Amino acid sequence: MATFPPDNHIFDFENLFVFEMANNHQGSVEHGKLIIREMAALAREKGIRAAVKLQFRDLDTFIHPDFKGSTENKHIPRFLSTRLSADQFKELLDETRAQGLLTMVTPFDEPSVDLIEKLDVDIVKIGSCSAHDWPLIARAAEAGKPMIVSTGGLRMVEIDRIVSFLEHRAVQFALMHCVAIYPTPEEKFHLNQIEVMKKRYPGVTIGFSTHEDPSDTTIVGLAYAKGARIFEKHVGVATDTIKLNAYSATPAQVRAWVDAQKHAVALCGHEGEREISDKEKEDLRSLMRGVWAKREIRAGEVIKREDIYFAFPLQQDQMRSGRFQEGYIAAQDYGVNEALPAKVEPPRPTKKDIVYGSIRTAKGMLNNAQIHIGHEFAVELSHHYGLSQFEQYGCTIIECFNREYAKKLIIQTPGQWNPTHYHKQKDETFYVLSGILLAEIEGRKKILYPGDTLWVPRGTWHAFGTETGAVLEEISTTAVGSDSFYIDRAVSKIPRDERKTRLVNWGRHQFDHLGENLD
Repeated sequence: MATFPPDNHIFDFENLFVFEMANNHQGSVEHGKLIIREMAALAREKGIRAAVKLQFRDLDTFIHPDFKGSTENKHIPRFLSTRLSADQFKELLDETRAQGLLTMVTPFDEPSVDLIEKLDVDIVKIGSCSAHDWPLIARAAEAGKPMIVSTGGLRMVEIDRIVSFLEHRAVQFALMHCVAIYPTPEEKFHLNQIEVMKKRYPGVTIGFSTHEDPSDTTIVGLAYAKGARIFEKHVGVATDTIKLNAYSATPAQVRAWVDAQKHAVALCGHEGEREISDKEKEDLRSLMRGVWAKREIRAGEVIKREDIYFAFPLQQDQMRSGRFQEGYIAAQDYGVNEALPAKVEPPRPTKKDIVYGSIRTAKGMLNNAQIHIGHEFAVELSHHYGLSQFEQYGCTIIECFNREYAKKLIIQTPGQWNPTHYHKQKDETFYVLSGILLAEIEGRKKILYPGDTLWVPRGTWHAFGTETGAVLEEISTTAVGSDSFYIDRAVSKIPRDERKTRLVNWGRHQFDHLGENLD
């Protein structure tokens, strides 16, 4: 199978720590280098990927000439007193690279973007105060650098505009939840915004720019749990003459902050369904009941509920109470009060077992994909080789409507495959909602991801399946029940009613055809 070469131009924003120096270099290159070395030592010690962030302003043009001597705005004296030249900034960037850290700069004007390009800075950061500054954002986008945008003070409609703007210009970017109050009081963090942004902007890395009391290590863990994957903190180094502000952290405080994030990572675990450890299984097993013979049972007998009872404690290699089903066949003779082993010949799964399990799985996949359906729909389990092979061949179809045009939702569990067929009357288009769909069109293989579409004209041989599980939308002309023609004649030989299980109400598990009584 042909594979695509790796794209080395895609920047990975995930699990990035940003150490914001701001003006904490105090206008001293040597002090700035000290901060960089402290942060680099910390990053090596903790095994994290990190960047040191500086702020660029072209002070000759950034501050209006009539206000350069003003003290009304507290920032003006600080900016001027900590001024560094372009050559001095280059020294700090060179030191950052030498220490194995990424370089990042927040520009506050267009000449600063020019300097970012000249000094080949790795990442551009747009601060919250500049998130409305469209001339600056447009110029920063032209630089072609990975970009992180803080969203402090922005309404969602304003964030939407930034996302749209950057997407249209093919900028690689991430967003930072930020509350631009320094330091931020407890009741103003609104960490739920991280979840809101993750849902609203799928595929965009969401971070958290912190301005809490540096001694507080709880908030970063909560931010990670909410979905933040970039973490920014103001940092500095205090000396006899240099004091840090209320939201800048010392190296010791940064270490505790990073440790808290790592602790949260360990507590949250990996993405997806959790793995159940052997220790947990054993601890639970020690409290379970086992299955015991109530009477003498002969080898070959079908074991019924009245033949057994459940009692604690569960023995080694004994069947636990939750696994028992009527219809197990005794492999040997069992005496009264003798434990039934875990390995006995299980009964063949009934149609009820298969259908109920499939319904539960389909509902779970819809819920996980946040796909909501009403109550006016019909459900069909399509099992091309019979219900016993539904796990391998078939799909669950939810018919939303079927008029001159039709819409269905198709759910396939991991490993299911819909065999090769074509339609004489129906023209259909598939739209992948979740998961990864593998499709064959006239023998050619395609891989479809969420958001991808696939047009299947009438008369076209096609098949589809999934290794991961997938939910797709099918939009078509009127669907006709007898309009599927399979390349495998074995499918066509099975009467259509035996290849379909229709559900009248899947919430109540009611069926109009199943071939046997489910109860």
